[in-house]
Amino acid sequence: MSTLSEKKSYPWLVVAMLWFVALLNYMDRQMLSTMRPFMMEDVSELVSAANFGRLMAIFLWIYALMSPISGLIADRLNRKWLIVGSLFTWSAVTMLMGYADSFNELYALRAVMGISEAFYIPAGLSLIADYHQGKTRSLAVGFHTTGVYLGQAFGGFGAVVAGAFTWQATFHTFGLIGIVYCVVLILFLREKKTYVIDKSEKKSFKMELSSMGKALTVLFTNISFWVILFYFSAPSLPGWATKNWLPTLFSNSLGIDMEHAGPMATITIAMASLVGVLIGGVMSDKWVQKNLRGRIFTGVIGLGLTIPALFLLGFGNNLPMIVSGALCFGLGFGMFDVNSMPILCQFVSPRYRATGYGLMNLAGISAGAVITSFLGKSIDAGNLGQDFAMLTIVVAIAIVLNLVVLKPKVIDKTDDN
Repeated sequence: MSTLSEKKSYPWLVVAMLWFVALLNYMDRQMLSTMRPFMMEDVSELVSAANFGRLMAIFLWIYALMSPISGLIADRLNRKWLIVGSLFTWSAVTMLMGYADSFNELYALRAVMGISEAFYIPAGLSLIADYHQGKTRSLAVGFHTTGVYLGQAFGGFGAVVAGAFTWQATFHTFGLIGIVYCVVLILFLREKKTYVIDKSEKKSFKMELSSMGKALTVLFTNISFWVILFYFSAPSLPGWATKNWLPTLFSNSLGIDMEHAGPMATITIAMASLVGVLIGGVMSDKWVQKNLRGRIFTGVIGLGLTIPALFLLGFGNNLPMIVSGALCFGLGFGMFDVNSMPILCQFVSPRYRATGYGLMNLAGISAGAVITSFLGKSIDAGNLGQDFAMLTIVVAIAIVLNLVVLKPKVIDKTDDN
């Protein structure tokens, strides 16, 4: 009698289990972006948009700096327990945020959340990539990514829940849900390494550092990896701008309160992104069977859609223009986002993928932290829309580099090819 992990359907069960983790990952971090009007009644420093930008940015900076470390660890340790530990910690932090009564406490908790959440994505995506090889990889990553976008959408309801109850109760409730879900992962999630880690002898700390150094050397001597780093980080500027400041842009441009602007902004872009990852996943899996650059071309099409979207968001002054921009951006960004790990798999072997994705997170989220702080000041200066539109420049550069440099030789890179 086969065990659960040996059943043919188990790789998709892994995706389903991690889908809910991804949802919680983004919901817990995203709902803060819509709750400022309620929180600043108790935390006076949040009246300043620049201070609120700092609160959002500290999460991103810590998350970015921890991502390469988490990737190195995920390539060498059991990813199941990294995922469980990550979920438990950030859920506990979410609960504690409901007890915070000062800006400094919120700031410290967001920093801890950045550490804990950084351990999830490299471990989760590399685990999915090991369970889904070849024809189902982009689609599997796509389904997982829909959890990210639904979490982003549900995060928009933070203002609604806070308005109906309190912002403290909102943090308490969603934090408790994550802690309870850890039990499901402990019972049913299984590790699957597609390479062997030598455990025959206890390695010294110096030897472990040497192994990690080798991983970084393999990645940084690969010119394609450098291009992938830029390809991933450049669109992260508008990507994180929309995650953290789109509710504010909707509110300012349309003259509506945050209880309506928050859900409208996050649901619009998240639902479009959900469609984008599914379209991009199916298109990429089919295209790459006929052309090794199929995943790259799919991602480029997605990035191309974000350029007119940013102009609509930046200069739109009515509901049809702004909603059209959000829909177009979400669709395009989803098509791009779903192919990041599958493209990495064409250039990097399984042994170094979590490390590679951790470095990609470092680059992408560092860009997000810079733009989050910058746009906080932009709001105070009244330039949010204009600065949104200017982000099209880096997206265009990423498209050109991607098309010129990235030329994969295989669908799935291994140690043997």
